[in-house]
Amino acid sequence: MNERERKIGENEALYRTVNERIETLNQAFGTVTSTMTVVCECGDGTCAEQIEIDIVDYERIRSDPTLFIIVPGHEIADVEDVVEESERYHVVQKHAGDPANFAREQDERS
Repeated sequence: MNERERKIGENEALYRTVNERIETLNQAFGTVTSTMTVVCECGDGTCAEQIEIDIVDYERIRSDPTLFIIVPGHEIADVEDVVEESERYHVVQKHAGDPANFAREQDERS
């Protein structure tokens, strides 16, 4: 894995950790909504765009450590592919090999 790919992966893992904390807070305060607002999990370390997502969809996507929730257009084609599209967000999957392995290693749920 080259340095650029590693940095992209680190940025995505950081945003995923932030979103895990957001979900934990939602659960702790007994939020009565079926949605939550997450931070775009793209590889751009300066991105702070927010995405509203159904909690059920968030959990489904998070069940695979190689998937990330991003703002449409934030994909980085040489390390990931868009595998799902909605109006509010896209889901990208890390390419097999080093990018996917790194995502799995950084996943706190794995």
